[in-house]
Amino acid sequence: MAEYERSRTMPAQPEHVFDQAANLHQLDSWLPGALHVAPEELPAVSVHEAGSDKDTPALLRAEPDQMRLEWGTREQGDYAGWLQVAGIGSGASEVTVHLSFFDKHHDPGERAAAAALEDSLRRLEEQVRLRTDNAAG
Repeated sequence: MAEYERSRTMPAQPEHVFDQAANLHQLDSWLPGALHVAPEELPAVSVHEAGSDKDTPALLRAEPDQMRLEWGTREQGDYAGWLQVAGIGSGASEVTVHLSFFDKHHDPGERAAAAALEDSLRRLEEQVRLRTDNAAG
C-alpha cells in the first residue's frame, strides 16, 4: 500500500473552501486534469480517466459538518482518499488531501502523486480565489 499527502494554506474561510471543493459540478476544475467525475445516485459516482475507454465506479461522500470529502473505488478496493478543510484563524484555511493506493498497479509513484496533489491544491486555491473575488466584487 502506498499513501501520499499534501497540505496547502488558502486565504479564505474554511466554509468557502469546502463549498468549492465539494461542488460536484466543478470537481473537474481542481481534480487532476486526467480525471472527470460524473455524479450518479449519490454517493455513487463514475470516474473517467482521460485516455481510458472505461469508467470506474466510485463513491464520493461530502461531510459538510466536518468539512471533509471522502472517496474511493466502489467494487474493487484500488484506491481511496480524503480532503479535509480546517480553519486556522484570520480568515485562512488549511486544506489537506490524502491518497491511499491499495493496488500497486494504480499507484502512480511518489513523484507523480506529489505533483498531482500539489497541482490539485493549487487549482482549488485558484477556484476559491475566483469565487471569493467574485463574491466581494
